[in-house]
Amino acid sequence: MSAPGAHASGEDSLIARYFKPLATDPGAFGLTDDAAILKALGGDIVVTTDALVEGVHFLPDDPPDTIAQKALRVNLSDLAAKGADPAGFVLALALPKVDEAWLADFARGLGADATSFGCPLLGGDTVSTPGPLMISITAFGRVPPGKMVHRSGAKPGDQVVVTGTIGDAALGLDILKRGKVAAALAGDALSRELLVGRYRVPQPRNALASAIRAHAHAAMDVSDGLAGDLAKLCAASGVSAVIDLKSVPLSPAASKALAAGAVGLAEIVSGGDDYEVLCAVPPDASEQFSRMAEVAGVAVSPIGTIIAGESAPKWLDEEGKELPLAHTSYSHF
Repeated sequence: MSAPGAHASGEDSLIARYFKPLATDPGAFGLTDDAAILKALGGDIVVTTDALVEGVHFLPDDPPDTIAQKALRVNLSDLAAKGADPAGFVLALALPKVDEAWLADFARGLGADATSFGCPLLGGDTVSTPGPLMISITAFGRVPPGKMVHRSGAKPGDQVVVTGTIGDAALGLDILKRGKVAAALAGDALSRELLVGRYRVPQPRNALASAIRAHAHAAMDVSDGLAGDLAKLCAASGVSAVIDLKSVPLSPAASKALAAGAVGLAEIVSGGDDYEVLCAVPPDASEQFSRMAEVAGVAVSPIGTIIAGESAPKWLDEEGKELPLAHTSYSHF
């Protein structure tokens, strides 16, 4: 990104109007250069990137401010799971057309989150495309040297812990697509609004980053489905896990959909877009981890145990029987 000079292009004018006000870090140089400077401040820089594509990660009629928030927050969620504090981000925006009203709302949502999460815009690029709309953000975070939390590192005996509630976003998408959940909750506007909100605007757990950094042996964010992402964490760590399904935290709205038979537990634990954090926490640190989470205002729930072995994690129902999972997570391919 570069702001307009003597002969401003259409792209430069667009950037100056909508994105230069977001570039508050001195290292962004007001978007007047071809690159930015991000100071390490004596620590390590953690880098993550995610792309959102219209029709895949958001719907064409989703509000533009929520699209912007989701684009940034899915990256912030990755930083939280690594125990990193947000430092800044770069944005690549591929637009089928220039819609000034859409861009104004998009920039407003992006700017609000950049401020509230302390993650300013550093630069990026805007291009035209025949479609669909695509947003890609690369976010940077800081951790003390050598303190990034990896997927690998989980050990037998560790508690499996998740933040927040599971399955809400997938149910929100079902509501927007007028599926079974929409029908089951037709008379409950509050529940429908909560679930749709969870799909459109994730809640990254950056307030928990220091606790994750201090006490988790391993962590990752839950983006493609709890079951599939737990399998990834276990594979990276060379371990397995046993999960108690009744301990998986559900929102009241998800519980209503489950009780109505509109969705099953297998679908809830394999649905995508939760953007919660999945951790392996050693038993002797679990109490302190919970205390730090309470202070941070983030709900955490132990749902199982890491065990030795390389088999797929087991998901046990209330009778101790294993729940078969036909699909463990969302996959693009």
